[in-house]
Amino acid sequence: MAFDIVSIAVKTLITAGISKYLRTYLETPVRLPQWDVLIKYAWIGTLVLMFLGEVLSLDFINHSFFYLLFLGALFITYQVRDFRSARLLMIAVLPYFIISLFKDVLSLLSLDLDKSLANIFKVAETFSVSWMIGFGIYAQKHNKKDKIQRLKEEEERKTLEAKRQELEYQVAERTAELTQQKKELESTLEQLKATQAQLIQSEKLASLGELTAGIAHEIQNPLNFVNNFSELSVELATELNEEMDKIDIPEKSKDYIKGILTDLSQNQEKISHHGKRASNIVKGMLEHSRMSTGVKELTDINKLADEYLRLTYHGLRAKDKSFNADFITDFDPNLPKIKVIPQDLGRVLLNLINNAFYAVNQRNVETGHALSLLPKYQPTVIVSTQQIDNQIIIKVKDNGTGMPESVRAKIFQPFFTTKPTGQGTGLGLSLAYDIVTKGHGGTMEVVSTVADPDNGGEGVGTEMIIRL
Repeated sequence: MAFDIVSIAVKTLITAGISKYLRTYLETPVRLPQWDVLIKYAWIGTLVLMFLGEVLSLDFINHSFFYLLFLGALFITYQVRDFRSARLLMIAVLPYFIISLFKDVLSLLSLDLDKSLANIFKVAETFSVSWMIGFGIYAQKHNKKDKIQRLKEEEERKTLEAKRQELEYQVAERTAELTQQKKELESTLEQLKATQAQLIQSEKLASLGELTAGIAHEIQNPLNFVNNFSELSVELATELNEEMDKIDIPEKSKDYIKGILTDLSQNQEKISHHGKRASNIVKGMLEHSRMSTGVKELTDINKLADEYLRLTYHGLRAKDKSFNADFITDFDPNLPKIKVIPQDLGRVLLNLINNAFYAVNQRNVETGHALSLLPKYQPTVIVSTQQIDNQIIIKVKDNGTGMPESVRAKIFQPFFTTKPTGQGTGLGLSLAYDIVTKGHGGTMEVVSTVADPDNGGEGVGTEMIIRL
């Protein structure tokens, strides 16, 4: 029994040694991870198998142990047959395995081998063992060389991979730099194009302004004569009418002449009225064509808006004592100072606020004639400022008559006005728009709602929005 235990221990040690050798030689943890655990603990299976064979007296287990071991080794080497060292190991073991298996099969079939055949088997077994040892040593040396070569190749691969990653990083970095430079160049090109277009437009506007100013100056002189002589003619007609009473002529003729003088006086008054309107238009053209010579300076927009709001309101009150309206300010207390031309921006605010007060006054007049949609209408103008991101927004809002879409589309066109004849030149908003957009690089828009019978007139009014 002791011998049997020693036999089992020896076979178990052999299995463990072969398993360790195969794992190292064939690199199964890397090449065959799915089989590596089974190979690693194959000695446990051998121990169990041998123990069962002894307990159950199954002799064929002892006889077939090495064949199972060889088959397992051959199976593992077959799994990594693309690995050259595995093929060499298979070639080394296969002759001994075949000769031993053939010999044991003959013995199992109880076939007696004659002396010459037995000698042949003995020579073959000796040769196969020598072959296995010699070829195994060759395979081991070859495997070491291959391993050194593989390690070298792996190092080279890692070095190349590191270089490749470095080059990719450099290429990506350079590409990002070139992309950024491309964007900067494109942005610069766009700015240059915009500047060029602005310069061309400025030159055109300057030329047009000079032409307009020249024409306006030329028209101004004859207009002054027309206005002056029309007023003088009115005075002469009045004097002549008074002198007619001193002349002794028939009443019928006197009344006829007085009628002619009255018509002549009225005609002269109309000429004077429209001449003054033409003169106002010419003055507006001169103002529109005048190139601003103001210098941009840091300005408190809240203070500027408040100053022009009160200036406009009191100016309207001075002209018309019956005029009355509420005005509200909603200024952002944290509004920063910005560089503008105070005089020009003041003209813009003056114009917008004046229009707002005119609109609420018109609606107030309509209210007095029972045309209002609201039973109690309170004229109100609201001037507000706020900062959103890097923009300063100025709003002039009124609850006046509002403007339909057809009017809003043309509100910034020169000479377009919604005021009655003689009350507006149509140049105020056009001038304001040019000052904001061309002089200060901002934007100007109008939001307006006309009366809707369905909502009782709520929400009617206009809001002018300036963004700087």
